[in-house]
Amino acid sequence: MDISITEMNRVDLVTVSGRIDSSNATQLGERLNEQIDSGSVNLVVDLANVEYMSSAGLRELVAALKRVKKDGGDLRLSSPSDRVREVLDLAGLSTIFEIYDDQVAAVGSF
Repeated sequence: MDISITEMNRVDLVTVSGRIDSSNATQLGERLNEQIDSGSVNLVVDLANVEYMSSAGLRELVAALKRVKKDGGDLRLSSPSDRVREVLDLAGLSTIFEIYDDQVAAVGSF
């Protein structure tokens, strides 16, 4: 799994690629927490290049969402692959996260 972060004016774009599973999900959580700890409460997580996400990855996203909401921010998802979208739907998380088709729409929604 690779994670890159691009800081923009009102939002931080977190681009993730690879597989997110129980062996590396905490890495994702740590990176998201670092951004939140540094004062970034508006996050877009781009999942276009994530081919697999386990429940451990979903837990990290939900935990980060709770943290930013508590501080008046939001975490929105961009471009989930079909497989990741299916996992979000099955877990009932499609109604909790705002999900956008591309980065531009997700970033622009703030």
